Amino acid sequence: MLEDLRWFGLQWQEGPDCGGPFAPYSQSSRLSGYGSAFVALQEKGVIYPCNCSRNDILEALTAPHQGEEDPIYPGTCRPLTTSGVLLNLNPTRGGKLTSWRFRVPDGEEIQFVDGRLGPQSFVAGRDFGDFVIWRSDGTPSYQLAVVVDDTLMRITEVVRGSDLLLSTARQLLLYRALNYTPPQFYHCPLVMNDKGERLAKRHEALSLRTMRGKDVRPEQIRATPLFK
Repeated sequence: MLEDLRWFGLQWQEGPDCGGPFAPYSQSSRLSGYGSAFVALQEKGVIYPCNCSRNDILEALTAPHQGEEDPIYPGTCRPLTTSGVLLNLNPTRGGKLTSWRFRVPDGEEIQFVDGRLGPQSFVAGRDFGDFVIWRSDGTPSYQLAVVVDDTLMRITEVVRGSDLLLSTARQLLLYRALNYTPPQFYHCPLVMNDKGERLAKRHEALSLRTMRGKDVRPEQIRATPLFK
């Protein structure tokens, strides 16, 4: 990926291939930071173990969830209180490893101002439910990892796709619970094909690597209306 991006013409001053003042830049080297955040959340009583699979959640709902967002968790494993839970990244229930979920404040309105879309507002428990912060395979989820990464790397501005707007609301709850300062956010429109589908492997979209193999020059791609 880094090689393809450099071929395309992007340059950066920090990263796993060039280092920088806030290394390490690989998530596999940041496990201690994720673990510390996990312990802090657990000590605050805002997370709990859960052994529900995605299919379990879908079956508990009255209708299947549409799209790519996770279904809103119905609270099957949510305890009345999280006090007394042992500090353990991988508890088991009936011999099965569990994940850990963040308990959202039901009914609270999460607001932020997006750099492109302006004021945004989502209601916890209605627009999104309790979400996984630690997976059953012993690794942090995307939601927790990016919050810790951005904090440790002193990130002040995050630019990403508009499909992650709802994830921003979730992450703002984690920033608050961990007493971290959140960055500013800018959510870009997604690049679509002629069928209105976002470019992805599942839709057989051309990758930069594929175009490199066909001797397409990066100047040709950057000259398209998409990048002007």
